[in-house]
Amino acid sequence: MSRAKREALEWVQAILITLVIFLVYNFFFATTTVYNTSMFDTLVEKDMLFMVKLGKIQQGDIVSFKSELTLSKADYDSLNIIQKLMHKEGERKNLIKRVIAGPNDTIEIVNGVVKVNGVVLDEPYIYSPTNKTVPLETVPEGKYFVMGDNRSVSYDSRDLGFVSEEDIIGKVIFRFMPLNKIGTVN
Repeated sequence: MSRAKREALEWVQAILITLVIFLVYNFFFATTTVYNTSMFDTLVEKDMLFMVKLGKIQQGDIVSFKSELTLSKADYDSLNIIQKLMHKEGERKNLIKRVIAGPNDTIEIVNGVVKVNGVVLDEPYIYSPTNKTVPLETVPEGKYFVMGDNRSVSYDSRDLGFVSEEDIIGKVIFRFMPLNKIGTVN
């Protein structure tokens, strides 16, 4: 085989391997960046997170999902150049919240006390007290009730309602930036 053919074959092989890695990554994994303080102090602005797209979602998991909120011109203008390439004004905003209750669970919030299935939730991760009241209701099949850890500023299921399973992008498993905070996210 000539040298030119060998080099062409190596290029094709490299491109195919890159394509397979890209497809596998995009099917099973995703990344996101934190843009607000609703998950403080578990997550802070500019944290970069690695997510897995498959697997069972459980109470306590931190998830990213497409909300009904849209990216305003001001939101878009605040993005860096790379982020602007991946987003456009008017698209649905991705939010990051903690799963509090899942399908068929009951949820109730009264006087800052969160109860799931009638049991008071132990929430050592919350940063600010839980505000707003949620009357006793059952989470529908295929839906989740989510809240931020910084409850006084979080726009979550108390305002948005339940999150559909099909809107969930992935479950946060790892923080890779900033480097001094690299590791798993609880």
